[in-house]
Amino acid sequence: MDFIQRYKELDVYFQDANHIDVKTIESNVDLRVFVSGMLSYCPWWMVSLYRIREIIVGVLGLVRHEKPETLPLPENLSFEPGENASFFIVRAAKEDTYWVSETPEDKHLKAFLGVVAENLSHDRTRFHVFTVVKYLHWTGPVYFNLIRPFHHIVVWTMMKAGTKKRKIT
Repeated sequence: MDFIQRYKELDVYFQDANHIDVKTIESNVDLRVFVSGMLSYCPWWMVSLYRIREIIVGVLGLVRHEKPETLPLPENLSFEPGENASFFIVRAAKEDTYWVSETPEDKHLKAFLGVVAENLSHDRTRFHVFTVVKYLHWTGPVYFNLIRPFHHIVVWTMMKAGTKKRKIT
């Protein structure tokens, strides 16, 4: 978290947070490749978890969000605030430095996913991946505590997928 706090413009995402999670991983890919690899990772078991999530969403009466039609490649990953990147909305981004997104508007919680790149050497980067959750309704903590154990597994495996080199055309 100390490295992320160097970027004061990111402080706004941590204010009034109910849950903050930071994980780190190192790789020899750049920020654009890392984030697009994370967002494009969707194995069968994750698809199954999302199906279970749909049941929880129905029971709690939450908003159902459309699945993205395309998954971002490094060359078309948006860094423009307000634009979509998979099922996220870009909120702040600086090439080779950080990328922050938000889940679509919902009534139960607001969540941010961010990645901050720490250059270790000319070919090695440490990625600080953060998740911030802010509850908006009583259903927020109920929903998040149901998915929390899976959240950690999903984020970690997405991070591992992000470390793999992908071609930029």
